[in-house]
Amino acid sequence: MSVLENSYQGQCFCGAVEFVVTGESVGAGYCHCESCRSWSAGPVNAFTLWSPESVTITKGENLIGVYNKTERSSRKWCTVCGGHLMTEHPLWSLVDVYAASIPDFPFTPGVHVNYAATVLPMKDGLPKMHDFPKELGGSGELIAE
Repeated sequence: MSVLENSYQGQCFCGAVEFVVTGESVGAGYCHCESCRSWSAGPVNAFTLWSPESVTITKGENLIGVYNKTERSSRKWCTVCGGHLMTEHPLWSLVDVYAASIPDFPFTPGVHVNYAATVLPMKDGLPKMHDFPKELGGSGELIAE
């Protein structure tokens, strides 16, 4: 449910951890990299990107587990149910809040990233990036759908 205008409540699978995202998301789309696929246990991960200041934990902060596979990501989940919450990307000053964890947010994807690694081709007319945009350290290369 929307808490305030441009503010959406999210939570983990069991509800022990709750958070609010506020303002405008920086972007939204789908990631096809092996790391996101493995973490999400799915063929693709739907993401929403926010500035760190736009994400506030409102309940259960002490119940959040963190895992850093690389310096590029701090993956966070609920230690009660294991439900995924978000990934902080400190090098980019962005927080990837998983679209499924904010059910009332009007998810409008704009891009596919790491599409060269896809295991689930998606013909939806959105731009398909080989890896990441140049401004995030990628090649910025677009590939065919």
